[in-house]
Amino acid sequence: MNEGMDHCPGYKEWVAVCDALGEGRQHVLLRKGGIHEGREGFSFRQERFLLFPTRFHAQAQVRGPVSLPVKAGEWEVGEEVPISIWCEALWARTLTDWEQVAALEPYHVWTGDLVRERFDCGELQQIHCALVRVFRLPEPVSLPYGKNYGGCRTWVELPLAPPRDLEPVTSDADFEVVRKAVEEIVN
Repeated sequence: MNEGMDHCPGYKEWVAVCDALGEGRQHVLLRKGGIHEGREGFSFRQERFLLFPTRFHAQAQVRGPVSLPVKAGEWEVGEEVPISIWCEALWARTLTDWEQVAALEPYHVWTGDLVRERFDCGELQQIHCALVRVFRLPEPVSLPYGKNYGGCRTWVELPLAPPRDLEPVTSDADFEVVRKAVEEIVN
């Protein structure tokens, strides 16, 4: 980290999924891994991060109410990217059992076909999964989009301080029900 500057990890995710997380309709993050994830492939290497909404890929491959971006295609350099959600990953696992992955359907908004496509992609049948506690920022912020945020990768460094005084999207009691149910599926 540079002295005098705050930085925070950002996790790139579709706008539609960011909306679902922010509305308490999603509690897990699923990831195949981007093309530019490096030799080791994707990993949930950060436990706490801001969501960086993207307009990339097929946003319509989600279930439930979807507010598709007004403008199609990824952000253009200089456009303002809204940042309003902080996540804390309680755990992350690589799932290789399709039955477990399929049973997670109530806890995310991806379509079944998309999950299957991502699970079957590559030499190994697997998908990365993290259970996340989601918080709304007290005040949303925006960042000008730069080329450094582009590409098919998950993690970006954002010039923002980690937030404080966060309100969880889901109550402690409701989240505990979700946590127990998800862990019963994956354990």
